[in-house]
Amino acid sequence: MSTPGAGHRPVLLERVLTLLAPALDRNGAVLVDATLGRAGHARALLEAHPGLVLIGLDTDAAAVEASRRLLARYADRVTVVRAVFDQVAEVLNDQGHRAADAFLFDLGVSSPQLDEPERGFAYSYDAPLDMRMDQSQSLTAAEVLNTYPAPRLRRVLRDYGEEKFARQIADAEIIRASIPAPARRTGGHPAKRTFQALRIEVNGELDALERALPAAVDALALGGRIVVLAYHSLEDRVVKRTLAARAVDTTPRGLPVTLAGAGPQLQLLTRGAERPSAAEVEVNPRAASARVRAAMRIREAA
Repeated sequence: MSTPGAGHRPVLLERVLTLLAPALDRNGAVLVDATLGRAGHARALLEAHPGLVLIGLDTDAAAVEASRRLLARYADRVTVVRAVFDQVAEVLNDQGHRAADAFLFDLGVSSPQLDEPERGFAYSYDAPLDMRMDQSQSLTAAEVLNTYPAPRLRRVLRDYGEEKFARQIADAEIIRASIPAPARRTGGHPAKRTFQALRIEVNGELDALERALPAAVDALALGGRIVVLAYHSLEDRVVKRTLAARAVDTTPRGLPVTLAGAGPQLQLLTRGAERPSAAEVEVNPRAASARVRAAMRIREAA
């Protein structure tokens, strides 16, 4: 996620550069940017590491076109592929690489998507509810609202938006009127959680993330690093769980030594989820909800 146009500011850029640098300091190091967007992080990383080879993925055709244009000066070191990020292993293999030295995931909706009314991602615009990151797919947010039975819609709002008033919203179909007045006065715009839930449902974001992160860890070279930027608690929970599961010794309790192949595969590089500084949020308000986690590969899989 980043701010658009001339004010393009990748979120937590300096921290991302610092976390990834040790894995990218050799000529020919391979970085997979699994959520390329408008290539803000990618450009900074290519500039910082002249020998870096970058493979960028994005499911949004507009983002793919824009990133190819923005990365044209690095064309000999860059491959951009239109793909969902749970295809990272297949894309890496298709490009002739058995493993990558680093993976970067910058999750959620991008600023250009938010700023284009016709995409239907933002509740600040009176526009059709679309919300498709991949506009070749058929399911839209409008279809979810208009065709899902109320019980199914309630589950979407509750599970993906963590919306306490999912039943009232699903039954009434009017967001502001469905939320009690005291709740409307806190917690930001009353449509925020509903829009998040619809977007996640339309794009299958959490399911894809559940597949993508283990695939990336499996394809990470020894000493390689993975950095993930998340923007809400549901994403961050998946990231935390996936990285933590690979950072523990799985030797059965009571045995005096660590079994071969049971030691931690990852070393966590962040203490919990790190957040942007107040200074960064002041310059780039859309960074406010960001949190970053990172890990390093310390053992090959058994």
